[in-house]
Amino acid sequence: MKNKLVFTLTALLFSIAALAHNGSINGQVLENGSGLELPGVTVRLEPGNHFTTTNALGFFGFTNLAAGYYTLTINYIGYETKTLENVSVRDVETTVLRIEMTPASVDLRDVEVTTTVSQPFQSISALDIRTRPVTTTQDVLRLVPGLFIAQHAGGGKAEQMFLRGFDIDHGTDIQLSVDGMPVNMVSHAHGQGYADLHFIIPEIIGTADFKKGPYYADAGDFTTAGLVRFRTEDVLKSSFLKVEGGQFGTARAVGGFNLLGKSAARRNQHAYLASETYYSDGYFDSPQAFRRLNLFGKYTALSDDDQRISLSASAFQSSWNASGQIPERAVESGLIGRFGTIDDNEGGLTSRYNFNFEHIKSLNNNYLLKNHLYYTDYSFELYSNFTFFLNEPENGDEIRQKEHRRIFGYNGALQLDGTLAGKRLSTEAGIFIRYDKVEDNELSRTRQRQFTQYHISLGDVDETNTGAYLSATWELAPRFTLNAAARADIFQFSYENELDSLFHPQQVTAGIVSPKLNLFYDLNPAVRLYLNSGFGFHSNDARVVVPQDGKQILPRALGADLGAIFKPAPGLLFNVAGWYLHLDQEFVYVGDEGVVEPGGKTRRFGIDLSARTQVFRYLFADLDVTYSNARSTEEPEGARYIPLAPQWTGTGGISWDKGKGFFGSLRYRLLGDRSANEDNSLTAGGYFLLDAVTGWKTSRWEFGISAQNLLNAEWKEAQFETESRLPFETEPVADIHYTPGTPFYVKGFVLFSF
Repeated sequence: MKNKLVFTLTALLFSIAALAHNGSINGQVLENGSGLELPGVTVRLEPGNHFTTTNALGFFGFTNLAAGYYTLTINYIGYETKTLENVSVRDVETTVLRIEMTPASVDLRDVEVTTTVSQPFQSISALDIRTRPVTTTQDVLRLVPGLFIAQHAGGGKAEQMFLRGFDIDHGTDIQLSVDGMPVNMVSHAHGQGYADLHFIIPEIIGTADFKKGPYYADAGDFTTAGLVRFRTEDVLKSSFLKVEGGQFGTARAVGGFNLLGKSAARRNQHAYLASETYYSDGYFDSPQAFRRLNLFGKYTALSDDDQRISLSASAFQSSWNASGQIPERAVESGLIGRFGTIDDNEGGLTSRYNFNFEHIKSLNNNYLLKNHLYYTDYSFELYSNFTFFLNEPENGDEIRQKEHRRIFGYNGALQLDGTLAGKRLSTEAGIFIRYDKVEDNELSRTRQRQFTQYHISLGDVDETNTGAYLSATWELAPRFTLNAAARADIFQFSYENELDSLFHPQQVTAGIVSPKLNLFYDLNPAVRLYLNSGFGFHSNDARVVVPQDGKQILPRALGADLGAIFKPAPGLLFNVAGWYLHLDQEFVYVGDEGVVEPGGKTRRFGIDLSARTQVFRYLFADLDVTYSNARSTEEPEGARYIPLAPQWTGTGGISWDKGKGFFGSLRYRLLGDRSANEDNSLTAGGYFLLDAVTGWKTSRWEFGISAQNLLNAEWKEAQFETESRLPFETEPVADIHYTPGTPFYVKGFVLFSF
């Protein structure tokens, strides 16, 4: 027994000694020319078939390497693959590498399936945005597989969204952010989670990352169906001017201007200014007069290769008129045409001013510290009429929703790459705080946008969300990776009712903990299996939870995804997943009453299928199909349908882009029929649409034409079951109210780079 103990201790000491003498490789990956650090680059080490990805500053590392020579393969979508052979590693020494990558055309052969956290389908590139008919950043959301949007109030209002069996309204069950700054508005005058992306210029979007389900520790409120994170460009490759013009009185001008010269770029300092102006009358009988103005500026600097600061500021204003949703019976009877209106006083105006600061610092080769501060000043005013003359037969049911809001926020995170029991371990710990101060949150009955009949609700909201999260990704075996995480959120709601002199400001506090567990198993170099699971939540409106003394503040969501990513050929990539999501409480926003009604428990399940193929070097094809089954679990049998929840959706198409010369894409959108009410007695009709973009590029000039709805289909973009009354009707009628979708629509553009 004693001899065995001595042998064990001796072996352990020799192991520790051998480990202490092992060497390591540390490197940083940068873009050739600009010097920008490249995050998310896949780095493969041979022999040993070890993988890692670069962090936010482009750093990567391999530790506990025996002395010898190694080969590194570095690949990143949109860049030339790089191979470094005979990289020397010596005992007790660190080999330091600086690697520059050159931009190149997209090549699916560069996609690695078996990386630490590989999800190659979860990023939308600038190439995707460039080859699709895009007018606003909201249109970019259509690129997320299974996500559909619908505009139903004149172009300036945030679009209605649909994903994974959800009618998300304007953002209740999806979290949106831009450069880490939240887009969703809590306790908003037009509904919980209201997310308006019109303040971002599409041409300056670098990437848009999306994830589905509540499985991510750094994402909290509204992350039930998923999230989308937009990142603006850190550098403009060149200054540009772009003008667009099209049918229906549409005109748009965009400019992006580099502010610092090449000498500053060599010192890794970059700054640019972008602006956009837009006008359109739209295709409705009543002109929309939709105006939008955007200004955006950004400065980034990398110092000593180990820290980066980024400053950005933006200003946005828009105004518009709207035709609203029209009753099906009014069109069928000939009272109005398909593009007509019942109340042409609908519309609105909104503005948003943002300041954003990010600082990232590498404390050493293993630690990364992130600090993020943001501030938003926001105003909103919307006029709508959903029911016409149902409640106010004399003056009509027009309402005004209005607010002024300021948002203050901070996000901090510390990342560490190390080992545990000899296995690679990556951890991230974060803290956050967001404070919304909302003044004069109003819902009023109005007439012709000029006269206030009476207030329905009016008050001030103070809402704070603070908390922390911890996430750890551990490579238990060469093919098996585990991610375990937890997030804690604390909310404090306060509401002051200005219509009740006896009402004193009240405060409600609630908290929730959301654990997550995600597993990844590499069956072979071409197949990755994964299981994502976790709890999430969406918060309720402060104007609801405070009077109810805190009931139903943070209903929980529980979800799971079981899927596979596989690459049967170098130019062919698939992702298939079955998923399930349960909600403790479904919220239904009633716009003309200004309340959020509880809808009870719900469950959803479905299948997502995505495919990407590179037919030829510059010809790509893609396909996304989703099936969702959404039901309430507490309603009587036969009344469990969730209104407007999509069941079948599909998108796909082909695109060609070789950098110069001809480029183009042809794409389809398919949304199947779905129930418009709880008992499926009314159907919201589906649609099939074709869109296209084509043009020609040189080193400085770009000419193009985009067309929406090539087949000129008559489709309904937004649909609702609504009870309303027209001027001549004596009794209310419930039927489908809808906004007609875009007819055949062509616009052309010219872009000049300099």
